[in-house]
Amino acid sequence: MAVDGAPGRGTDRLAPSSGGSARKHSQWKHMADREDKSTQGDPDLADALAAAAGDEAAFARIVRRRQVEIARQMWHFTRDRHDHEALVQEVFVGAYLGLTRYRGSAPVLHWLRRIATRTGYQYWKRQARKRGPLAALETAWTEHALRAADGGEASEAAQCLFELLRRLPDKDRLVLTLVYFEECSMAEAAERTGWSVTLTKVRAFRARQRLRALLEEAGYGPTQR
Repeated sequence: MAVDGAPGRGTDRLAPSSGGSARKHSQWKHMADREDKSTQGDPDLADALAAAAGDEAAFARIVRRRQVEIARQMWHFTRDRHDHEALVQEVFVGAYLGLTRYRGSAPVLHWLRRIATRTGYQYWKRQARKRGPLAALETAWTEHALRAADGGEASEAAQCLFELLRRLPDKDRLVLTLVYFEECSMAEAAERTGWSVTLTKVRAFRARQRLRALLEEAGYGPTQR
């Protein structure tokens, strides 16, 4: 099967290994029987149950059906095309390996988005560890880009904001990305992260305060008005 991690790119590396396990089959057969009626009109759920029972073609259909939404979501975590493609791959590999934990209580797309959120967050943490000594240089570059964006194109300003967000702690970046870039409600953001709604609200508030401080530090604040 092919997964388009970024426009114009595809790969067949997600094809699951042949031969579904007997354990998976026995685990899911009773659920497939019980939910036969509920899968009518829900191709994602039907394919998830079939894939868990060893039907590789069913999982390929989920990938083809949902890869655009997941690719769009992962673009919020990186603007590097190669990393982006790898993250999309990682989401679907994680979903395939986690089929036995999917119980159909939420739509398949919601389940995939939770995996994508976790995958993106882990990517940020890996990148933060790798950046280490480059943090000062990155900060200087960000401030330069913010100044260059003054009066520039909207796309340039958006890129500068993306870079500015990289200076926030990972959990702050995550909640702001979900709430503002993906336009999730607090309840939806909480569901994707596994946090409580109250904790999500608190983190969103604190993240906004930190982002505002960074904007003012870079010269974009009340004094500019």
